[in-house]
Amino acid sequence: MSQPGESLRDRKKRRTRAALERATVRLAAERGYDHVTVEEIAAEADVSVRTFFNYFASKDEALIGADPEAGPRMAARVLAAPAGVTPFQAYRDSVLAEITDELNNARDLWLLRKDVLMQRPDLLVRAFATSAEHEQLLASAVAQRAGLPESHLYPRLLVAAGSAAFRCAVTRWALDDSVALGDVVGDALDLFGTGLAHVPQHHEGGTS
Repeated sequence: MSQPGESLRDRKKRRTRAALERATVRLAAERGYDHVTVEEIAAEADVSVRTFFNYFASKDEALIGADPEAGPRMAARVLAAPAGVTPFQAYRDSVLAEITDELNNARDLWLLRKDVLMQRPDLLVRAFATSAEHEQLLASAVAQRAGLPESHLYPRLLVAAGSAAFRCAVTRWALDDSVALGDVVGDALDLFGTGLAHVPQHHEGGTS
């Protein structure tokens, strides 16, 4: 499944990036992360070392697997949603649009990556830092769409709760091959969304 408006070139880039991530995680799980080289990762993914560095600055980045374009891409979707779509629905649609076939079929890879990262706390911290940067971009987009200041609690809470729901959904999906990632993420977002579906009134000078 391609993403809406995605070109053939973008689709090929996404698949190459995914292939490099898979190679990194699988080799790290098999041999130990410190014993894997960029050259071996590139060979496993059937690309050149130069191509590897077109996507990642290091094998650390490839293991973490965070797409630097994901945050800006999701924020842009929130802002581009049609008029009349609530901030929550725009956020929900943006999250679900990120779930492609590659991600839906990456259950085993997710478990392997988690195991490798748990052995490298330094990389785990970097992974969380990247997630926090993306959350800030999304919160800013939600605030703009809701007509609220960035400092308001609502956009921050919506995105933070959404991220927690996504993590819970991924954990369930990784352990249960009877569910599709998109379905369980949608269900998780809807569970908390009933309480955040409506934008609160903002009063100038208020603390919220």
